[in-house]
Amino acid sequence: MLCPLHGAGTDPTRLVGRTIRRVVASWHISDGERSEAPLDVWLLDSDGESTRITTGSDACLIVESEAPHEPYDMGEWGRIEVGEDLGYHPFLRHLGDTVESVAEFALPAQGRTHLEIGFQDGARVRADCHEGDLRLTR
Repeated sequence: MLCPLHGAGTDPTRLVGRTIRRVVASWHISDGERSEAPLDVWLLDSDGESTRITTGSDACLIVESEAPHEPYDMGEWGRIEVGEDLGYHPFLRHLGDTVESVAEFALPAQGRTHLEIGFQDGARVRADCHEGDLRLTR
């Protein structure tokens, strides 16, 4: 799914058949408050690969092969924390589960709009860009 600004990224269907071993997320912290949703989520799988899911400045959904980055400080705009246990999101309940299916959805001028990842128990996690933010739902 080609995004005009960010390119095609990684084919997320490569996750099919792989087990989610770790889930890492980044969160924006400002004035002691954590963002409601993570900024990025990394799925680290049984093949030792890392798949990052995040949003682009053009409201596309970016999926790429990239390892989690380090936390960093943004001065008066807060900081970005990165870790495995900083807050809840739907991927956490699928630690140790195998990915059964991946469906991508896109618009020609925007690129990938959302992604649905299905697991062996029939549950799915949907990732999309909502008002510029990453939204993860079941």
